[in-house]
Formats: sequence, structure tokens, C-alpha cells
Amino acid sequence: MLEVIDIHTYLGENYILHGVSLKVGQGTAGALVGRNGMGKTTTIRSIIGFNPPRRGAIRFKGIDIAVVQAYRIAQMGLALVPQGRQIFPSLSVRENLTMSSRNVKKGGAWTLERIYLLFPILRNRSNIKGHLLSGGEQQMLSIGRALMTNPDMLLMDEPSEGLAPLIVQHVTETIAQLKKGNLAVLLVEQNLDIALGVGDYVYVLNKGVIVYESTPDEFRKNEEIKDKYLGI
Repeated sequence: MLEVIDIHTYLGENYILHGVSLKVGQGTAGALVGRNGMGKTTTIRSIIGFNPPRRGAIRFKGIDIAVVQAYRIAQMGLALVPQGRQIFPSLSVRENLTMSSRNVKKGGAWTLERIYLLFPILRNRSNIKGHLLSGGEQQMLSIGRALMTNPDMLLMDEPSEGLAPLIVQHVTETIAQLKKGNLAVLLVEQNLDIALGVGDYVYVLNKGVIVYESTPDEFRKNEEIKDKYLGI
């Protein structure tokens, strides 16, 4: 579904990503982990088109999107759940969801009713403005808004950040459920339990370089990598 090949990304003149490569297959989740400031969010922003790489290729469904504008990448079926949620605070829950609705005729499409079934609390908050929601409700809304575009793949940047443990568990279960629905996911996550719990393959990013990659089981056994790059 997604193949990132040797991308080099700058923010201004700051050289952030130094040849990052990774893959995510259909119906699977790739987990990108690492300390803060190592380039994880820049990787997401490079893929979605906010900070295109200067070199390298990004193939989504076999098409190189490295120089494609962000809105066109979204139209191709790639959706973003951004760090910090970034919902529209002055719009209601319903308005946040319906404004992003796309491809509703697609088989098995995500509709407003289907989002409410996934996150029942949003039905109860349907007419509430975004800024009045709790952090957990805002995160559910952010995920729901992305799903309303009916994507083939989700990019999720720190979806558990700042959430209570019960909500974190719900978000984790949601990601697992989405995978079962054949959706591909690239997950950037500080919470290692979530990353290893839902990820099918793990990449460790350090100073803009992928320094280690393996299955979750292999990663759990590698104390040297966990200590050196994650401080565990």
C-alpha cells in the first residue's frame, strides 16, 4: 500500500530525514517509534505532502506521490490523524464529520452512522462544538473525520498523546478493528505498548535515520536497541 524509499527531507535548511525507507502493506500496521525530535512527525508530513522530500520516492498504491500536492494525495485515499487532533473547534461534532465526507458510494463506505457506531459517545455529542469536547472525545472525532474520507490508509501521529488509559485502550482496539477491515495504518506512537500491540512491523527512527526494524516480537527481545534508542 505504501512504500517510502530513501527520502531526504529538510525543514528550511535543517536536514531532518536522512534516507528513510519503510513499507506498509494492505490490512497491516507499521509502527514508527523513537524519542522526541527524531523526525517521526516529519516522516508523516513528508508522506502526506506537507513537507515533500528533496530526494527519494514515496509510492502509494504504486504511484509516486513525492511531488504530489497534499490535497491530491488525500483524494487518492490517504488520510491523516494529526498530532494534537486539530479538529475544527467552532464546528459541531456532526459538522466536523460531514464536512470531510468523501466517496460515500464506495463499497463498505464510512458514513456518519457508521462513525457513531464506532464511537457511540460522538452520537451523544453530535451538536456540541469541538472545543467543548474532552481530549478523548476530540481524538475519536479526529479519527472519525479521517475515516469519513473513506481512505485506503491512515497516517496516525501520536493518537494516544494526553489520553486517559481507558481512552487509550479504546483507541488501540479501534486501530486493530480498522486493520481487520483491510485498512493500512502507519502509526507514530510514543506509547510502546500500543505500537507493539497493533503494529505488524516496527521501525526505530533516530536522528532522521531508521536504525532498526523488526517484528514486534523480535523488538521486545532486543534490550540493546530499547536501551540505546528509547531509553527503556
